[in-house]
Amino acid sequence: MSDEVPVKLRPEILAQRAYKQGKPAPADSFKLSSNELPFAPLESVTAAVRGATEFNRYPDAAAGAVREALAEHYGLTAEQVIVGAGSVSLLYQAVQAAAGPGDEIVYPWRSFEAYPGMVALAGATSVQVPLTADGAHDLDAMLEAITDRTRLVIVCSPNNPTGPALAQDEFERFLAKVPADVLVIADEAYIEFVTDPRALNATRILADHPNLVVARTFSKAYGLAGLRVGYMMGDPRILSAFGTAAIPFLISAQGQAAALAVMRESDAVRRRVNEISARRDEVRRALLDQGWRVPETQANFVWLPCGELTERVDGMLREGGIVGRAFPGDGIRVTIGEEASVTPLLAACWRAIERWPYLRGDDAPAE
Repeated sequence: MSDEVPVKLRPEILAQRAYKQGKPAPADSFKLSSNELPFAPLESVTAAVRGATEFNRYPDAAAGAVREALAEHYGLTAEQVIVGAGSVSLLYQAVQAAAGPGDEIVYPWRSFEAYPGMVALAGATSVQVPLTADGAHDLDAMLEAITDRTRLVIVCSPNNPTGPALAQDEFERFLAKVPADVLVIADEAYIEFVTDPRALNATRILADHPNLVVARTFSKAYGLAGLRVGYMMGDPRILSAFGTAAIPFLISAQGQAAALAVMRESDAVRRRVNEISARRDEVRRALLDQGWRVPETQANFVWLPCGELTERVDGMLREGGIVGRAFPGDGIRVTIGEEASVTPLLAACWRAIERWPYLRGDDAPAE
């Protein structure tokens, strides 16, 4: 059968690669490819999901109870919160609402793999601003990339897949220079894992910047990846526009029940997050000792910069029982998982850097 599409479709869509989730792991390997929390769901959350059994009824499309709970938590009104099927769903809605053909969307690259696809779907133009050598945002370059065609600027802190977080003060200086009529979204899907007190928490300045929207999720630190609940906070007029681009009833009653339940488990969630954050720092220190050039990370993953050796290193990690997320030509993102995954991860990384000393920063790759 020919690979040619038999009907007329938008060429910019056909040119995009569809978003692909992290690969599953064989039974004898650790799946560290999707930034999932390795712990089983909390019992209270499981009970709440089991109690949401009216499958014959549509769920609350606005997720009103979840919005109210989030608003109370952050000291906002419910109109300043919108809930969606994961923060990525809301990002798609935001892009659709903000931009169309002839408009530009500025974002760092490499960053969240879904950004290019959502921009293409809107018919807008991606303006990708390269990261710095240490995997961080280049905010000065992002400012320079803004033109009169820019409708949206996305920052990702901590950055997925490299890990560094923006500093609060540098982001505030950046935001002060962005035109007031340009929407800025702070994608903070991993903020709960942040331990650096200097790092960005964009909710601190929401009240001062009507063009700022903050995106967060229950998928990562709260362990609800499979139930798809995320949220955004910002000016009600902006969020209302995002809502017009939503597919109705995407947020299941089970997801809403789980979100409400897990918000009541703040101590248990914090203990789990602290365990992962501490393990992350231990893994990064061990990788640095091996010679890896691992960026400073504030997320629940580490980044292995491998360049043209990425696919070969990925193969070696898989041989060692580690399934990470490879980005050919750039590197491998490895989620911090259960404690039992650390020894095989470090062993596989050691074998790789011994095989290819170039990964330490030498002048040329080994054959």
